[in-house]
Amino acid sequence: MRNRLEWRDGRVASLRQVADDVLCLTFAVDGGVPRFDPGSHTNIRVEIGGKQAIRTYTVVPAEKGHLSVAVKLHPQSRGGSRFMWTLREGDLVRLTVPENRFELSWRAPHYLLLAGGIGITPIFGMAKALVARGASVRLVYGAREAGLMSFRDELQDLLGDRVLVRDNSKGDHVDLAGEFAALPADGECYLCGPIGMLEAAKHAWVASGRPLSRLRYEVFGDSGLFAEEEFRVDILNRNQSVTVRPDQTLLEALIDAGVDMVYDCQRGECGLCAVKVIEREGAIDHRDVFLSAEQKAENDRMCACVSRLTSGGGTIDVGYRT
Repeated sequence: MRNRLEWRDGRVASLRQVADDVLCLTFAVDGGVPRFDPGSHTNIRVEIGGKQAIRTYTVVPAEKGHLSVAVKLHPQSRGGSRFMWTLREGDLVRLTVPENRFELSWRAPHYLLLAGGIGITPIFGMAKALVARGASVRLVYGAREAGLMSFRDELQDLLGDRVLVRDNSKGDHVDLAGEFAALPADGECYLCGPIGMLEAAKHAWVASGRPLSRLRYEVFGDSGLFAEEEFRVDILNRNQSVTVRPDQTLLEALIDAGVDMVYDCQRGECGLCAVKVIEREGAIDHRDVFLSAEQKAENDRMCACVSRLTSGGGTIDVGYRT
């Protein structure tokens, strides 16, 4: 079950490839788009294997009455990105009015924005909004190679020498400790990137002695430490076994099997869909942000919408009864 969403029709108005593997789609939305803050998301109905599904994408800056998203074509896509890349001008989709779970505080005198790969999508909107307000802002953007940096030219035009790009293929990586040391004591950091970058940033932030309340972050749920593999789970007290495909989440597999799950964000942020792990064969590839490092080390809970078993199978308790 999810919160009630406000759905509208959107027609593809334009498409633009903004990186080697990222397509920016702009939709003209029936009834227009209410004002939303940077960091907001929209849900889009996609078709995967002849069935409807919902995928969530960060909204990037667009002209009035329109809504834009930037979609990375994942090599091991669960089907959402492949569907989005098949869209053409004039195609109709159903999408929701944007909602925000990654909000700017607007309170800090200094802002440090950090992005890794496709994590630039919420950061791009934040940068534009902060520049428009005349805020003190610096952006550091890292990716595996230059061709994978979305909106790079726009960001350099916007920020000038206040943006620093890091091309990992040249041995150039984001210096988290150095960036945090240079940030004024009353500054805030906003970060979006893969799980490894997030974990490293949290450790560096704590080591710098800064309050965690001034580090705000979001992570994309497909950024695990291991490649997706098929695994099986047995559901405690249900006499039911579910196989989870590499292109499917545990949450999706449970719902398809008729298990009544409670869920909301589907991004590993809210914790509503967490299940209890009774036994397991493979390791748990934790991809959520709500479990602490200590809880992840115990490996007795698993976020059904993003986390996976690396192989084999296990026994879980979903905590709900039908």
